[in-house]
Amino acid sequence: MHTDIHLRLHALRAADLRTEAALFRLSRAAVQPSGGLRGRLGWFLVGLGLRLVHRPPVRVARIA
Repeated sequence: MHTDIHLRLHALRAADLRTEAALFRLSRAAVQPSGGLRGRLGWFLVGLGLRLVHRPPVRVARIA
């Protein structure tokens, strides 16, 4: 296959994929508004996980 043809086919496919991605983003935005319950719950779980990960280790008191 000639390089010019290959390059042109690649450009056409890339344009098709960009168009498809833009349509998908628009359809997702129409169906699911941002900042809803799902988003708030997700960020709450992220914060909870970060607090659990960064909790200082429990130290056992030594008796002399």
